[in-house]
Amino acid sequence: MKKIRLPLDEKIISGLNAGDRVLLTGIIYTARDATHKRLADCIKNKKKLPLELRNQMIYYTGPAPEKPKQIIGSCGPTTSSRMDEYTPSLLEKGLKGMIGKGDRSKEVVSEIKKHKAIYFIAPGGCGALLSQTVKKCDLVAYGELGCEAIYKLEIKDFPAIVGIDCNGKNIYNRR
Repeated sequence: MKKIRLPLDEKIISGLNAGDRVLLTGIIYTARDATHKRLADCIKNKKKLPLELRNQMIYYTGPAPEKPKQIIGSCGPTTSSRMDEYTPSLLEKGLKGMIGKGDRSKEVVSEIKKHKAIYFIAPGGCGALLSQTVKKCDLVAYGELGCEAIYKLEIKDFPAIVGIDCNGKNIYNRR
């Protein structure tokens, strides 16, 4: 497995290929459907975003509330295609990586290639296990959305697979 230090940059991204298994360490941000809509609306209306997207990574998850002595509750990946309509505008703002589950639309694959970004797949059904990689969790924005708010997570050795690399190679379309 390749160990990847976040935030991402083009040198790191260009060294990864579809199918590579990685362990991610550093800062990621959570965002799901409702948050993506708000971020896209900010971009469309030329309003300030609640976080700087340049070279950052978004994890498509809605963390469950933490229990006593936990940093975060279960935080497994959600289906990425639900964010596809909003992804191009976020990539345009400098987003470099996404973590989720499932395939992406042809348009998103094309945008990943255009912006030299990357898409990682996290193992579904392992939210409790993935939560153990989270070392710190802070609310960033949209707290009223509960689990769909934006959280800043500090992770260590978060397991993932490169689903779509910066050249547009996609593990879902192997031929």
